[in-house]
Amino acid sequence: MQINFANHTPIGLDLNDIIWYLDASTEEDVMMGPVTTIVNNDETSTYYIIVNAGTGVSAPTTEDFVYYKKNPIGYVSSLKGYFAEAQFVNTETKYAELFSVGAEVFESSK
Repeated sequence: MQINFANHTPIGLDLNDIIWYLDASTEEDVMMGPVTTIVNNDETSTYYIIVNAGTGVSAPTTEDFVYYKKNPIGYVSSLKGYFAEAQFVNTETKYAELFSVGAEVFESSK
């Protein structure tokens, strides 16, 4: 299914992102499917995306709000290229016990 835009397609939109729209008449979110093609041609003022919409999914109207979500399958993986090492040393002469060590890791924007 092709969705045309008056200007450039949304910034940050990538292939395989999931296209949704808010149906203005029912106020329900409708998942269309992943983006398979992105066209931004300034010379011909042609801006559109092609979505692999599911069976029975209707196209959004001009009153509907179209948005996208990143496909979580493409962003779920182990860390790539980053690592950390920690060494804990007790410089006291008394006995000490380490109860817990924690870390917070998050995925930054790409």
